Amino acid sequence: MTLEEKISQDYVTAMKARDTLRSSVVNLLRSQIKNVKIDTRVEKVADETVVSIIKKQIKQRQDSISQFTAGGRLDLAEKEEKEAVILQEYLPAQASPEMMAAAIDAAIKETAATSIKDMGKVMKEALVKLAGQADNQQVSAIVKERLSKM
Repeated sequence: MTLEEKISQDYVTAMKARDTLRSSVVNLLRSQIKNVKIDTRVEKVADETVVSIIKKQIKQRQDSISQFTAGGRLDLAEKEEKEAVILQEYLPAQASPEMMAAAIDAAIKETAATSIKDMGKVMKEALVKLAGQADNQQVSAIVKERLSKM
């Protein structure tokens, strides 16, 4: 079962259970996937694309949480946090720090990186290896740390 099918199935389940929060979050996700289908003119959206859509939605929620908290609207921040938790359920399992380090070390060796100037090449290779299992900012910080020690 693809991630898109799982999301559609979960939407039906949430609607039957009258879980308004989950159904609204999943429905928004379904509409984002449908927009991508329309824009790219494809019948099925790859799981990698769905993961990137979910990550984008989570990032938007995190930005909203920080703004609502700064504005003193803790009720809205709490709602956004609940929505982010629901979205997190659809992401693949996150890589352990050891797994991230191993993938980054392998990317450094494969690209023959020698300095911080090679960060772009290493990032590209490391993100391919980790394939949605790690936060890009975390990977970037580790790559920068490893390359600056060279």
